[in-house]
Parts: sequence; structure tokens; C-alpha cells
Amino acid sequence: MTRAALALITVIALAAPSSAGDTKPEAKLKKPRFDLRATPRMAFSPVYIFLTAELQGGDDVEEYYCPQLEWDWDDGGKSIQEGDCAPFVTGTTKIDRRFTAEHEYRRAGVYNIKVTLRRANRALAASNVRVTVRPGLGDRALDRR
Repeated sequence: MTRAALALITVIALAAPSSAGDTKPEAKLKKPRFDLRATPRMAFSPVYIFLTAELQGGDDVEEYYCPQLEWDWDDGGKSIQEGDCAPFVTGTTKIDRRFTAEHEYRRAGVYNIKVTLRRANRALAASNVRVTVRPGLGDRALDRR
């Protein structure tokens, strides 16, 4: 075999993709978006506000499985919502994407409700919504006028 033929074979071998030991870079996982909605957004006191926190898009990864939700009601109250979940199985387990809560506001005011999604004491996502509560017939704010 001539040197030129050997050089050509070497160049072709180096340029060809290798099937053995080829590893593709792992696809980057997409994080979901975390939204919070309140119903109603404006009401008269006293009122129960129904809240829906939702993970939208993204992949079903263990990081978002069985989270703890911390609710800050902006009226001096906070609450924590925890799940009781089976172990996570990659490719099989679906993460919960919708969480709900209800809170009563007895006094008029503008409240900035915040929910934080946590796992293992680490905040993964947070969202907030503003709710306006106007004085109702039973609101003591009316007596102060």
C-alpha cells in the first residue's frame, strides 16, 4: 500500500462518525412555568377566594414531583400544603400540575397572595396574584367612617 493510499484511508477514518463510544449530549430539560389565578379577583367582604396554582409546560421530572406549597395570604396568615406521594419512577410517574386552595378574607383591602413551590427546603418557583376586597355589609371598616 502506498503512502498516499494510507494517508487517504486515515483521513476518511478520522472524518467518519464513530458509532462506538459516541455519546450524544443529554437534552436539556425544560422547566415549567408556574402561574397563580384567583376567583374572584374583586369581591365584597367577607369572601372566600379560590386559588389555582398551575405548572404549565416543561418536562415531568422528579424535581417537581410531590412539592410543598407555601401560601402567603398577605393578611398575616400563611399555610403550607404538602402531598403524600408514592416514589418517583422516571418515565412513568406524572407530576401533579394543578394545586388549589381557598382562603377567607373578612376585611376590605388589596391583598398580594403569593405561593411558593418547594422541594427539599428549596424554592423551585413562585407566583403571585392581587385580589381586591371591598367593604361589605359586615365589614367593620364601614363603622370607622
